[in-house]
Amino acid sequence: MPVTASEIEAALREQLQPEELAITDDSHLHAGHAGAREGRHFSVRIVSSRFAGVGRLKRHRLVYDALHLLMPRGIHALAIDARAPGEG
Repeated sequence: MPVTASEIEAALREQLQPEELAITDDSHLHAGHAGAREGRHFSVRIVSSRFAGVGRLKRHRLVYDALHLLMPRGIHALAIDARAPGEG
């Protein structure tokens, strides 16, 4: 069964306790793209105090770590906008 936005939301809420979280399933924008057969495309905007004082690469790793059980179920692409509270 393919991964859903609500499963991504639950995993990120549990692991990163975000103040703000928005997940968009962008899969329909990639219909016909070779990678579309391999899984779904999602965009994540997350604001969490866990990102304070942490660089962009580490923030992305924290998000991927939180989703590690879901990745093999069909997340082909993940666009991440990860910010600490107070960052634009």
